[in-house]
Amino acid sequence: MDFTLSTELIELRETCRDFVQRELRPLEVEVEMAEGRLAPDKRKELEAKIKAMGLHASSLPRAIGGTELSWEAQVVLQEECGSVTNALGWLFWAPAIVLRHASPDQIERYVRPAALGTRVACYAVTEENAGSDPSKLATTAVRDGDDWVIEGEKWHVTSGDVADFVVIQCATDPEVGDGNTLFIVDLDAPGVEAIEHPKYSHHLIDGHPKYAFRKVRIPDANRFSEVGGGLSISKEWFLHERTMIAARCLGAARRLIEDATEFAQNRVQFGEPISEYQLTQQKLADSVTELWAARLMTFATARAMDEAQSDEDLKRVHSKAAMAKLYATEMANRVADRAVQIFGGRGYMRENVAERFYRELRVERIWEGSSEIQRVIIAYSLYKRGVEGLIL
Repeated sequence: MDFTLSTELIELRETCRDFVQRELRPLEVEVEMAEGRLAPDKRKELEAKIKAMGLHASSLPRAIGGTELSWEAQVVLQEECGSVTNALGWLFWAPAIVLRHASPDQIERYVRPAALGTRVACYAVTEENAGSDPSKLATTAVRDGDDWVIEGEKWHVTSGDVADFVVIQCATDPEVGDGNTLFIVDLDAPGVEAIEHPKYSHHLIDGHPKYAFRKVRIPDANRFSEVGGGLSISKEWFLHERTMIAARCLGAARRLIEDATEFAQNRVQFGEPISEYQLTQQKLADSVTELWAARLMTFATARAMDEAQSDEDLKRVHSKAAMAKLYATEMANRVADRAVQIFGGRGYMRENVAERFYRELRVERIWEGSSEIQRVIIAYSLYKRGVEGLIL
């Protein structure tokens, strides 16, 4: 199977890489020392430049304001976004792919503005007692005439501190569909409250606040797709996010290997560069080998999604996405650990790229389905489809 990039994808990669290196990397240490804060004016300036390049809203159709890149093109873009710390790559805003299921009214009120960057969306699934199993939600939505009343709390709402509306997953009638339904809620609606903004190991430009929804009343027009269809739509979101997380881990690992290699070739100890010592060579060799393997898996997943023709094809891609996320996230964590060791004391300083990635990459093995959950998905798919059904 040939994974050589087309001329168009190479041009996309170089355009994105140039922007990341020229505009975003110089901000890393400043943002890190400010514990993730990026000045709002600077953020708007950078987002305007990204929009001018046509690299925003890459997962959404052009008909609703997106740029509608193929999955393979999105992986190319996200790989470059992943090479910068502090989630500065998130400035290439990509509203959730599931927003394409919105009603015509919702498209005009929420999706098109989000695709254009005039509104910001976030996605709320996780709760105190519901994470990897979103079918067991305590947050409820109860029909009341032409309205719905939402009650509950959501944790780890990524980008909830910069968003102005949320797609929230709620438990509805267990006898209808999968018992879960999605709703769109304005974050300034009565009864919506950001109750805590926890501190995390990383310092990203977007936070993960906790939100309370206290008898929040919304019209049925804000119901997202069918009643009881929440889990199936969220699975589509997980499929996309897992693939893009894997892609970002590729960029992070590449950056770490490049910087650690350069340092090793210039760091002289006992009369010669440490790059000449076999234990350093082992760390670098293992890292680049694992990166190559992860890259092949991730691009294979994206290409399989672009070529999918049937429901069975999509189910196979779900398994491939689980394998790509599992391997790429754990690979990137191993690479970060080795890079810290190569940099030595410098690798333990916040101004060093290895130290930042060492903290930032750890969550990749947790969110959008932990490594343990990916293994469960893979194992069950193996039981059903056999080895060749997963690897061909």
